[in-house]
Order: sequence, then C-alpha cells, then structure tokens
Amino acid sequence: MGTPIRRGRGRRPADEVRAEILTAAGELLLEEGMAGFTVEKVAERAGASRVTVHKWWPSRGALAFDGYFAATSPVLAFPDTGDIEADLRSQLRNWVRLATRTSAGRVVRELLGAAQTDGDLMAAWRERYSGPRRALAVQRLDAAKAAGQLRKDVDSEGLVDQLWGACYHRLLIPDLPLTEQFADRLVDTLFQGVRGEAAAPSPLREKALGVPPHR
Repeated sequence: MGTPIRRGRGRRPADEVRAEILTAAGELLLEEGMAGFTVEKVAERAGASRVTVHKWWPSRGALAFDGYFAATSPVLAFPDTGDIEADLRSQLRNWVRLATRTSAGRVVRELLGAAQTDGDLMAAWRERYSGPRRALAVQRLDAAKAAGQLRKDVDSEGLVDQLWGACYHRLLIPDLPLTEQFADRLVDTLFQGVRGEAAAPSPLREKALGVPPHR
C-alpha cells in the first residue's frame, strides 16, 4: 500500500486503469485524509497521468468520493435475511464500526465538509452514495411492510432519517459518543412502535450490546 504501480509502455485497458485509480484514491484517502489527498498523488500511485484522471473525475472532491465509495462499499452491503430488525441492526452496527474503528469516519466528516463548497463532490455524494443507499434501505423497509413485519402506514423515508440521521449527527457533532450500543438502542426504540402484528421478536434483541430485552 502506498507504493506507486510501475507499468511498462504498453497501453492498459481503460477499465483496468480506472479500477487502479479508484483503488489508489481509496487507499490514499483513508491513509492521509483530504488534507493529503491530491490528484497528483493518486495518479502517481496508480501509474496514470493527471490527464487520464481528469478525464473521468472533474474535481479532486469527486475523485475522493469515488475512492471512498470503492474502499468502503463492500463493508456496507445491506443484508436481506427476511428479518427486518436483524437486518437494520446489522447494517447500522457495520456502519458504526466503520466510522469509529477505521479512518473512514474522519474521511466522511471531511468529505461532507468539503461538499458544502464543492458542487461536483456534493453531486457525487447524492447521486452515487446517499441516494442509492437511501433507496436500498427504503426498498428493504417496504419489503418488510409487505411481509407484515412493519405497519403498512410506516413512513420508510422517515425511518431512514431517524436511524442513519441520528448516527450521522453523532459522527458530525460528537456531543455524545457514536457506539454500537447507541445503534442498538435506536433499533430497539424504533421497534417498540412500528412492529407489525404478524412479526415475531428478533432473537438479536436478546443479544443487543448492553441493551436489556423488552418484556
């Protein structure tokens, strides 16, 4: 990690070059944050030219975002086990672990800060990260409503805001710690009010970190 890729004089396939640029961008971003992130460093690490990088990414911020997404998206895959409570709990815990146990949390804060003045970065964040991830969560919640695990009148968009919005708030404004226990409490509090009549309690409730089961 961190060593520039040495290439011969042959032309590489475009998909291969793009993938290596994304890998280099993700590694550099997680190592040095936005302060040390430059197009020049990414190009050198990927064995590509600045012209090639700019062909696909209009700004440093857009490149940083795509690098972040490439590095973290496997960790944040949304499960569908048929148990909506277990799936939400698992997804939130994964996000919290990524944000608090790796440099990804610092990077998210920096990216969101930079996005306030970088239109390309904000567009990339909304179009390729927050928008699609919100859609996945809403789709999963709607499926749970159809299966009788949640009330039919539950606002799926609102639930996404309640769960992930609370976690982002603690990440960006750390008045209180962002922990897996906090994520568990969010899910527990949520399911006190929105569980469908046909849904059985999830066994994960009994194993929630530091959270006693509801009787």
